[in-house]
Formats: sequence, structure tokens, C-alpha cells
Amino acid sequence: MNKKAKKINDWKYPRKVFLVFLVIIIIIFVRYCFLALSPSVNGRNIQTFAANRNTVSKILTASRGTIYDATGNILANNVTSYTLIAYLDESRSTKTQINHVKDIDKTAEALAGILGTDAETLKQIMQKGKDQNKYQVEFGTIGRNLSELEKTEIENLNLPGIDFEESYSRYYPNGDFASYIVGYAKTNEYTDKTGKLVTSIDGELGIEAKFNDELKGTDGYQSYQQDRFGYKIPDTKEEKIDAIDGKNIYLTIDSSIQRFAETEIKNIESEYEPEWALIEVMDAKTGDILASSSSPSFNPNIRNIVSYENPLVTKVFEPGSTMKIYTYMCAMEKETYNGDETFKSGSIEVADATIRDWNNTGWGEITYDKGFEYSSNVGVSTMINHFIDGDELKDCFKKYGFGEATGIDMSKESSGTLGFKYPVEIANAAFGQGINTTAVQHLKALSMIANDGYEVTPHVVKKIVDPNTGKTTYKRKVEKSDRLVKQSTIDKIKDLMYNVVNSDDPEATGKRYKIEGFDVIGKTGTSQIYNEKTGGYLTGDNDYIYSFAGMFPKDDPEIIIYAAVRRPNVGSSSVLSTSITSLMQNIAKYKNMFTDVTQNNSSVTALTLDTYTNKYTSDVTTELASNNIQTVVIGNGDKIISQYPNAGEEVLSYDKVFLITNGSEGIMPDLTGYSRSEAIYLLKALNINYELTGYGHVTAQSIKAGDMVNGNTVQITLSE
Repeated sequence: MNKKAKKINDWKYPRKVFLVFLVIIIIIFVRYCFLALSPSVNGRNIQTFAANRNTVSKILTASRGTIYDATGNILANNVTSYTLIAYLDESRSTKTQINHVKDIDKTAEALAGILGTDAETLKQIMQKGKDQNKYQVEFGTIGRNLSELEKTEIENLNLPGIDFEESYSRYYPNGDFASYIVGYAKTNEYTDKTGKLVTSIDGELGIEAKFNDELKGTDGYQSYQQDRFGYKIPDTKEEKIDAIDGKNIYLTIDSSIQRFAETEIKNIESEYEPEWALIEVMDAKTGDILASSSSPSFNPNIRNIVSYENPLVTKVFEPGSTMKIYTYMCAMEKETYNGDETFKSGSIEVADATIRDWNNTGWGEITYDKGFEYSSNVGVSTMINHFIDGDELKDCFKKYGFGEATGIDMSKESSGTLGFKYPVEIANAAFGQGINTTAVQHLKALSMIANDGYEVTPHVVKKIVDPNTGKTTYKRKVEKSDRLVKQSTIDKIKDLMYNVVNSDDPEATGKRYKIEGFDVIGKTGTSQIYNEKTGGYLTGDNDYIYSFAGMFPKDDPEIIIYAAVRRPNVGSSSVLSTSITSLMQNIAKYKNMFTDVTQNNSSVTALTLDTYTNKYTSDVTTELASNNIQTVVIGNGDKIISQYPNAGEEVLSYDKVFLITNGSEGIMPDLTGYSRSEAIYLLKALNINYELTGYGHVTAQSIKAGDMVNGNTVQITLSE
């Protein structure tokens, strides 16, 4: 081979290598051009991919608005809560510091006591996560919504690998307090468009639901570029929209009056065990709902809800004889009513039915005025086709607001029904049977009597304030109707309602609601309960709904009260009287009404009771006396072992607080003058067996005060 041939042959190998590299470079160049020019590769948008890889996007959560009472006390607000996290990845730890859960058994045992669960459940969650090579795990509902206190308790355990994520939850500082008015909101989770898990607090009942949009606010948004270490890249584009916090809502509820109502509902609940009970209080001039309490109720923090019917606006029931107010007013308006005219009470035949008075026998020949005082069913039935007809009665009921929503600022308001047509139905409707009404309809209709013939629309929202600007975006206005009835009608019905409560006639049905020095006016109601299964009415001794509709003072009413109780364990309309008179007295003291009766030379103040157990008797009596609180000390011990009312309840000046001492064992106290609830509490607290006879206040006891009980049963007599 000559030198030239050898030289050519030697060049073939480098040329082949060069060609291979050239092809590779061309392929890379083509691929580069494709990547640079094509908007997507393998179905994925390159620009979007790059942006998502380096872009941090997060929601800036708006703070939900606070709900206050009329005087600025917080009824619902946001609190910080925490979600428990356990890091399982060993890569978090270093040679000098453990940052993951190393000992699952020990960690589970330590956490179980604080979280209120068993250690095995926690262990399974962490072990499953470890087996699946998860970086971290949460503990579901067990580890969510932890309080600051629970978080601190867990942190004090110094458990490696345990951490928390901060979030917000709704909190109700008063627990079971005006619950159906305030309602509740709960934290919900959902996945947004980007696939991220987002939490949101949403109202589901009461004001929380009705004004959810106002309370919720508007979430903001933030987006920026980050480097591979997670830091914001300087001078890169950033988008930020600030969150707009939710508005604050001030209710018309007065917490002091609400507490009075709550106390009386609890007394009714404990003594009479009704299916349900409700007490509603309204400002007669403005329509502001001052208190709304019911049994059963619920604590919105734990949502132990038995019924979702709001007793004020949703629950409908046959009202009974309180409707006689409006039947009588209707006849007066037609100017056919003659109160001095007489009718024969006892029973009356209407079509093919017999309508009887509540005592079955009646009172002989009586006037229509007296028929109202006695609550005669026969009286109002006789008025139909004598003073008014069925169509006129229905028109009056509608005119006064029954059968339609009141317009109150609450959701799910019921309209009730006025479906009477035939003679027997009309006669029954005249005394409140066969029709359905709501508590708020009664409050609105009663306001017509308090305002000389003009109705006011009930409200529970006083104002709405935007915390972002400080401006009031809504303020409740007093909404008055056109005049619905004449002044003469109002004056007459007030006189009749006054006699129901204050008459010297022993047959007057509302005498138990009389308070010396208070000119209370009102009307009692007793309605049968319809049995949907049989198509008739229940016939048991206590198968009734007892109610009271009243107001005070008579001449210029300020406070309207409507109360009702269904199927108490005692078949008597007196189940409401003790509680309602106590409520009216407390309201009058609180608002300095009837000053000549409610200590006109001393200011009435409210005091929230402390826990007095184990404190010295002399110290407690001195402390309470300084606030004008009367103390009733049971026994001669030097320390307190029990008290009534309980710690946390509010009392007013000149109220009584019962203190049971460590020297009271076996000694019979003097119960004379005590209410039924007070007597029951003391006897139970002293472990004294008892039997009660009658209603009202204690007038006699079989074991004398100061005597030893010695295991005997004391016979307690109560009377009005």
C-alpha cells in the first residue's frame, strides 16, 4: 500500500465518527427548534408547565364576620384551630436531631389522652402511612379543629415529627344561647379548579345561613415566581388581590334578657319535661326580638341538634285560645260586638258537632266580656254568624298577619295555614283550633295592640358594619303598617286582656300571671294536639299545647311576651305561669320599669355568678351583699358545698342566691315562699325525698324547718 492509499484509509474512521456526531448534533438542533417553536410537547403546554413549576399560587382567606348582640357582646367569631400532622419520612432527620416519628407506639400512646381517642387508632394511621412510604399523615376528624390549649398540651409532650397546620373555625363563646337565632357555620373542604384542597366556613342555620354572603367576605389571591429553594425571585411579576373580610352583624338580642329566658326555659324543661317549649320576647315599639329561647336547643360548637325547626319562625302549631283576642277584635271592628249581651255557656251544637267550654259545664248565662275573661269556646263560637261570619273572620286573621310570612330577617319562615271553610271549622278557628300559626306571627299581631292599631315588623338584625371601611351598610328601621284597627277596639281589647290577668273573679283564666304593682295584660291558650295517624285529637290529660300572649305596661306597652309548651308532664296551664312571671319581673328590674315596685331608690345591676364551692360562707355572703344580691344560707357550715343558680348564670340586684353549706346535712330548710323550681333544687341538693302537691309557691311543708329529716319524705304544698 502506497502512502497516499494509506492516508485515505486512515481518514475514513475520523470521518465516520464526525458523521455520527454531526447527525446527533442535527437531531439535537431539530429537537431544540421543535421545543422552542412548538407550544406543546407530548400534549403538555410548555409555557404552562414552566410557569407552574416555578409559580406559587395561594388563596388569601377572608376572615368571616363576627356576630354580636345588641350591646356588642360576641355571639359568634372566628378562632384559630389546628390540624395535627405526623412526619414519617426519615430524610427529615439528621444525625444530631430527629425530625420524624421514630417511635410510633410511644407517639400514639402520648397523643391518645389529649385527642380523646384510643392509641391503637392513631397507631394504625401512622403505620399505614409508613408502609405506603408517605412523607406525612393527618388523623382525620380526630386531629382537626384542635384548640390553642390542645396544641400547647401536645407541644409540651416534645414528640419528634409532630407538627400543626393553622386554620380557622367558627366558635360560639356562649354555647347553647339563642342558638336558633345565631345558627351555626361549619368548615367545609372542597377541591378548586387547580386540584388544591380548599377550606371554607359556610353558614347552615340561622343568621349564619341567612347572611352567609355578608359574613363570608371575599377571598384574595397571590401569585409569584420562586426559585428552586422556595424563595421569591426578585424583580419577577407578582399578582396580589387582597382579601375582603366579611361584615359584622349586630343582632337585636339583648344578652341579659336572653339569659333570663334561657333560665326559665331550663326550669320548665327540668320540672315538666315537655316535648318542646319556647319563650319569645319582643320590644313592642321597634319590633326588635330581645330574646328567643327554646327546648330542645343545641350547642352550635358541637351541633347536637334534635330539630332544625326554628321555634320563632319555622315551627307551626295550633295556637288555641290566644286567637280569641283577634276574633273579639274582628267583631269590635265590624261594630256589631256588644260585650254586655249574654249567651248560654257550656256547650253549643254547630252542624253535626258539639263544641264545649274547657270545663265542659260552662258558667251558665254570662256576658261576652265575661266569656273572654273565662276563655269560653262557646262564646266565640256563638259570635260566628251573630256578630261576624266565617269570611269576615278569615279576612281579619289575614289582615292581622296570620297565614302569611311576617317579613322578619330570618330564613325558612313558615306562613302557617288558615284553611277553615265549613261551619265547624270556622267555629274551631275562632278559638284557635284547626289553624296553624308561628310564634313570630303572634308577636307581630300583638304589636298592633301595643301601638294603637299599627303593627311593627319583627327584626333580629340591628345593623351590619363593614370592618374594612368602618361604615354601617344596613341599619334596622322601624317598619309600621297602616292602621289596622280603630283606637276604640284597642282600648276595649286591652281592658278585656287586663281583666284576664288582674280580675278578682276566681274564674279568670290568667290570674296566675298577675304581679302586684305590674299592670300586665294577656290571654292564655290551651289547644288540643292533632293526631295525624288517627285523624283526631289526642285525649290524654297532658296532651295539650299551653300558651300565653301578653305585654306590659298596659297603657303604653314596652315588652311583648309569647310563650308555649307542648305536652308537659303535668296537665295544667300553670306550667308557664311561674316562669313567665319571673321573667317579667327580671325584665322590669333590668329595664327599671315599675320603679316603685322594683326598688326605685337603687339601681338594678347584673352579676354573673362565680363558683362558690369550697369558699368560706362569710366571704361569699359579703361579696354577694355588696352587689345587693340576697343570699339564703342553708345550714350552719363555714364552707359552701353547692349553690343555686349555678356558676356562670346571671342574676340581678335583689335576686336570691341559695348557698348550701357543709353544716346542712339532714336539716330541713324553711321552703315557705319558694317557687317550685327553687324548692326542687334545694331538696335534691340536700338529698331529701319529697312529694309536691299543687302549683305556684310553697305554702306548707310536713317537716318543720330546723328539724332532722332522718330519711323521711317531706310533703310540700304549693299554691298561687
